[in-house]
Amino acid sequence: MNLVGELHDLLLSSTNTVVFTGAGVSTASGIRDFRGKHGIYNDTFRGYNVEELFGIDLFNSDPSLFYAWAKDFVYDLEAFRPCTVHNLLARLERAGLVKAVVTQNIDRLHTLAGSKRVYELHGSPSLHHCRTCGAEADYDTIAPIVRAGQVPMCSCGGVFKPDIVFYGENLPEQTFGAAIAACQEADLMVVLGSSLTVFPAAALPEEAYRCGARVVIVNDTPTSLDRRAILKLDDLTDTFMQLNDLLTNRL
Repeated sequence: MNLVGELHDLLLSSTNTVVFTGAGVSTASGIRDFRGKHGIYNDTFRGYNVEELFGIDLFNSDPSLFYAWAKDFVYDLEAFRPCTVHNLLARLERAGLVKAVVTQNIDRLHTLAGSKRVYELHGSPSLHHCRTCGAEADYDTIAPIVRAGQVPMCSCGGVFKPDIVFYGENLPEQTFGAAIAACQEADLMVVLGSSLTVFPAAALPEEAYRCGARVVIVNDTPTSLDRRAILKLDDLTDTFMQLNDLLTNRL
C-alpha cells in the first residue's frame, strides 16, 4: 500500500480527525503564500516590506498604506475558488470523517467550500470593526470601498479594520481556545500545507500529539513535527487527488 492509501485508511479508522491547514493549501487556488520562496513577504510596497504592513502600530498611524496594498490581495478574494483540498475536506466533514479544520489562512476558502467547523486562528476579512466605536461591517460592504482606493471609515469618524490578526495583536481568544480543545480531543491530526513556523498557531499540532493524537504531515518543506509523524507526504495536490479517487464511493 502506498502512503496515500495509508492516509485513506487512517481517516476511515480514526474517530476524531482534526485538520490543521496553512498557506500551502490555498496556493493551489492561485493565492500566493506569505513566507514561501515566492511569498508576498518578499515584496515591498511604498518603501515598506509587505510584512510590515500587517503591524498594528503602522495600521493605527496610517491605515491607508495597508488598504492601498490590500485592495489587490485581501479585497480580491472572490476571484479565487476552493481547490481540491478545500472541497474534499468539506466532504469529509459531511461524511463524519473530519471533526474540525483549524486554519492559519485568512482567505475564507474552507467556509466557501462548505466546511462548517472552521477555526480561523488569524481571523479573516469577513467582518470589520471600527477602531473607535466598535461598529461592525461585513466584507461585501467594505471591499468596494477599498477597491475604489479609499480607506473605509465609520460614521463616527473612526477607521474600519478587518478582523485579521495583525502583528502586535492577540489571537481571537474564543477561537483559539476552541481550537486548542479540538486538538486536545483529536486522535488524528493531519497537517496540510504548513511549515509550522508561525506561533502560537503552530503549537496546536504539537499539542494534539502531546495529547495522544497520531500525526500526518503533507507539506513540501520540512516541519518541526516530521520526526513524530507516522506519515509524511510532500505533494499536497497529488495526495488529495489520489485520496479523492479512493474515497469517491464513500462520500
